[in-house]
Amino acid sequence: MAEADVREAVASDAAEIARIQVETWQTAYAEILSPAVLAGLDSGEVEQEWREAVTSGAATVLLAIEGHWTVGFCVAGPAPESEVAAADGSLPDDASTTVLVSSLLVEPRWGRRGHAGRLLGTMGRRFAAHGATRGIAWVAESDSASLSFYRAAGWSPDGTVRTLDAGGRPLREMRLTGPLDFEFEHH
Repeated sequence: MAEADVREAVASDAAEIARIQVETWQTAYAEILSPAVLAGLDSGEVEQEWREAVTSGAATVLLAIEGHWTVGFCVAGPAPESEVAAADGSLPDDASTTVLVSSLLVEPRWGRRGHAGRLLGTMGRRFAAHGATRGIAWVAESDSASLSFYRAAGWSPDGTVRTLDAGGRPLREMRLTGPLDFEFEHH
């Protein structure tokens, strides 16, 4: 296997991040997202959004690299109150030290090689070093691969669910939460 690594994204990575997002959504999420949403993905617009995300500093964007290839990415930052709140709107005691993993994608053809675990592990260690205590992520209930991945990291559903409008199709997501200093169970 070629050498694998994780590094922070820079503005010039935006086109590759956009390509990974568009291609992965169109292949891995064809059953979850509506055809209209998938058809409406404009790689130029997506690239511009990623360039802003990488350069604004509001979130941390890490890339998984294998050899010379960018194969996946992870985006995380301090969890907004609206994302960490309970269903009744109340905030947990650790709301200010909770990290939201807003996106974690590895191209399917590079899957099962440890990239997602390295991304989440590196992100967790970075935020834990700055006082973060736990992480959360929203995952579609029908996304069994992502649910299995997070469970292997020691994360579990906290009982909070939401339904988004994904191009006219309801998309139910569950919130998972877990430690930032996990060890992956290797299957």
